[in-house]
Amino acid sequence: MRYDLVIFDNDGVLVDSEPLSNTILSGYLTELGHPTTYEESLRDYMGAAVHRVHDLVRERSGQELPADFEETLHGRIFEAFERELQPVRGIEDVLGKLVADGVPYCVASSGTHERIRVAHRRTGLDEWFEDEWLFSSQDVGKGKPAPDLFLYAAQQMGVAPERCVVVEDSPLGVRAANAAGMDVLGFTAMTPAERLAGATGYFSDMAELPGLLI
Repeated sequence: MRYDLVIFDNDGVLVDSEPLSNTILSGYLTELGHPTTYEESLRDYMGAAVHRVHDLVRERSGQELPADFEETLHGRIFEAFERELQPVRGIEDVLGKLVADGVPYCVASSGTHERIRVAHRRTGLDEWFEDEWLFSSQDVGKGKPAPDLFLYAAQQMGVAPERCVVVEDSPLGVRAANAAGMDVLGFTAMTPAERLAGATGYFSDMAELPGLLI
C-alpha cells in the first residue's frame, strides 16, 4: 500500500446515512420555519458538524435555533438509524482487505461520538473499529472544512499527514483533507465528481477503492 493510514469519513462512506439524516434535517428546519429542501440540505450541510446549521440559519435569517435543536435532531436521526440504517455496500470487503494487508485505518467524522457509535452498532461495523480509532469534530472543536480533525486523527494514530489518505464524499471533507496536506479519494456514489474538485482521485463503487490505495 502507498499509504500508512487510511482515514474514513463516516456518514456516506462507511454507513449509508446521508439520505436519512438530510431528509430529517430538512424536514425539521422547515418545521421550525426555515424552509429547506432535501437537496438544499445535502448542498449546505452534507459532511458538516451541526454548528454549521446554527451558523447558516443565523446568517440567513438572523434567528437562533431552539436550545434543544441538537438533542431533538439527533433523537430523530437515531430513531431512523435503528429502523433503516445500512452499511455502505462493499465497505466490509474494503476493511477486510486493509486488515489482511496490515494497513491501519480510522474514522474522522463531523458527527458526534454518539452518532458514530450508534451507526456502527446498528450496521455491525463496530466489529471493525476499536474505540481509539474513532475521531469526531467534538475532539477538536472545529469541523470540516478546517483541517484540524484530520490532523488530530493522524497525530493520534502516529502517522505523518503526508502518509495519510482520506476517503470522503463531501466537498467540505475534500477541502479539509487538502488543507491538512493529505491525499483524498472522492466517493461519488451520491456526490458528483465536480463537487469534489480537488480530490486526488475518484471512485463510485467501494470495489474500486483498494486499487486506488496501492
